Amino acid sequence: MSRRCIVLVGMMGAGKTEVGQLLAEQLGYGFIDTDVLIAESAGKSIAKIFEQDGEEAFRQIERDVIHGLMNEREKVIATGGGAVMDAANRQVLSGLGHTVYLKASPHELYLRVKNDRGRPLLNVKNPEGELARILGERELAYERCDITMDTEMYGVDEVVAELIDELAKRTIETQL
Repeated sequence: MSRRCIVLVGMMGAGKTEVGQLLAEQLGYGFIDTDVLIAESAGKSIAKIFEQDGEEAFRQIERDVIHGLMNEREKVIATGGGAVMDAANRQVLSGLGHTVYLKASPHELYLRVKNDRGRPLLNVKNPEGELARILGERELAYERCDITMDTEMYGVDEVVAELIDELAKRTIETQL
């Protein structure tokens, strides 16, 4: 398999962190969660960044964190759901290696995150509707990824096994 990075994108609740951790473990790669790096960089939670500084401040920290990853190798990188909306972020992320869109329906995403109070974009009256709206805005950017993996009806183990197979196929194809 290639020694490049694998970048996971998708909506909150799509499974980026869980899939990313298991994928990294199975490949012997390191794991990076950009949301963790953002919180560490800001010295506060993402919810606090949104509350105290606003979304634009969060997006700037996110941009800085992503651009700081440009020389990474042999990492699985889980990004925040909106990271791919920034063209410069997309360029950096696609330059790191394979990009993978973890896909699920708004209803499934809602079921996965409905009890998580640390999701500032969902602090609205109709969070499931908000998820559908956000997904509608982001889907074209997500679909630019090299690989799309449906996580809706599959466990983490199944998604990771399928992803490893797909990455192996692509690595063989690039060597031909």
